[in-house]
Amino acid sequence: MKDGRIVVVDDDETIISAIKTLFYIEDFSNVEFFTEPKLALEYLKDNVPDLVISDFVMPKMNGLEFLSGVNELYPEVSKILLTGYADKENAIKAINEVGLYKYITKPWDNDDLILNVKNGIERSYLLSQLRQKIVELEDAKSKLEDYSHNLENIVAERTADLLEANSKLQGIFSNCADGIILTDTDGNIEQVNQAFENLLGLSESHILKQNLNKIIHSSKTNLIDNFKSEDGDFFMRDCTVYNTLSEKEIPVDISFACISEDSVIKKFVGVVHNITEQKEADKLRDDFIATLTHDLRTPLLAAIQTLKFFLDGTVGEITEKQTLLLSTMKKSNEDLLGLVNALLEVYKYDASKINLCKTDFDFRTLLEQTYAELKPLADTKGIVFNINYDTDDKLKIRADRSAIRRVICNLCGNAINYTNNKGEINVSVKTQDNDLIFTVQDNGNGIPKEDIPQMFNRFSQGTSKKRSTGTGLGLYLSRQIVEAHNGKIWLESKVNKGSEFSFLLTDVLVDRLMLKT
Repeated sequence: MKDGRIVVVDDDETIISAIKTLFYIEDFSNVEFFTEPKLALEYLKDNVPDLVISDFVMPKMNGLEFLSGVNELYPEVSKILLTGYADKENAIKAINEVGLYKYITKPWDNDDLILNVKNGIERSYLLSQLRQKIVELEDAKSKLEDYSHNLENIVAERTADLLEANSKLQGIFSNCADGIILTDTDGNIEQVNQAFENLLGLSESHILKQNLNKIIHSSKTNLIDNFKSEDGDFFMRDCTVYNTLSEKEIPVDISFACISEDSVIKKFVGVVHNITEQKEADKLRDDFIATLTHDLRTPLLAAIQTLKFFLDGTVGEITEKQTLLLSTMKKSNEDLLGLVNALLEVYKYDASKINLCKTDFDFRTLLEQTYAELKPLADTKGIVFNINYDTDDKLKIRADRSAIRRVICNLCGNAINYTNNKGEINVSVKTQDNDLIFTVQDNGNGIPKEDIPQMFNRFSQGTSKKRSTGTGLGLYLSRQIVEAHNGKIWLESKVNKGSEFSFLLTDVLVDRLMLKT
């Protein structure tokens, strides 16, 4: 602590010189010396010391009076009094009156003086730190008292906010038009709202503790399996609940969200939406489209046949311009008939009115025939069109031959349409256990990731990058056909690299089916 500020006051120049020499030897550099106490006090008003050393006997102001003045300015600064042996009683008085740190009798021992100087500076520093801590503690105490004083008001405000939020949530829960259910992770129902009670025609007491699988029915999946997925949130469509009062099955869609605690799923909340009106509206629309398209087929077929009579010369010779015009009319009518037929197919699959005509047939033969029909289209664009088999030479499957042919035509036809000139398309067929996997891969422009989920929807018109001029029913019908065979169809694609459409038909290999039976 040799950098501490020391103030020395003594009217004897000899004493001052001796202390200066001693401090110089001990390397104390920050020292101020005064021979007049009043001048020292003036200095100390603007300069905080770490140690003050004063003689006792001085003219005009003795050491006791001087140190009392220092004490008023800096009560915690260490003060050392230099006194003669005869003045011990006055020194003891100074200790009591001004809080003297030490008194040292003259002549002093240099080592003893230096030790007391060092300890005095250290004492001043420690007392200063202690005072700072006391100030900080008093400030913290004041803040704590203020906080304690306001804590009751804060708690009351937070409680009021929570009660208001809870009241709003309870209002939503009770008055929501859709059914709301709360379950544990095993699907056991813990709470329901009035709308869900009305949906089932049961009171809450008859619903609680029952499992969702007994209340909500789905032909496609087990509800509880979704609860075990890592995603947590999920959506269920094509579900039904049974109303005990009307004795009717009610179609519903359900959105589930998880309630987590410390990243662990604890509960599930589900919103159950009655889609009866939506189903009825869809049915009316589909029936209208089915009736309209069915009635359109007859006049279209008649028009096409009439145009054929003109074109084949049955009704007489026609000019070249007439032939071109009538051919265009015939092509347009055939395109329109194709759309009508596609709409009828969609209606049949949507209404579950389609009856698959499953037979045993050679899949490779079907694919080769379809390939022969489509290859000229690929050749006109300079597209390399390949088929790769990872199967036996004879590959018989049990399925609806014409329906599967439609799927192959749709997938391969799309690949040809959307692959650039001189591109490449690879068709691959392989078997796995008793399943057939068919894949069409192209190196076209690809499909943006955000558009992929919509590609198999009804009337999907291509992607956000490029719109299709087709009906938007090809991929939708393909999905319906594959799913009607209890299969699966999917798409993988990357922009500027190409797309890969695949479908899987399960349990269709004839030889292995016969082995099972």
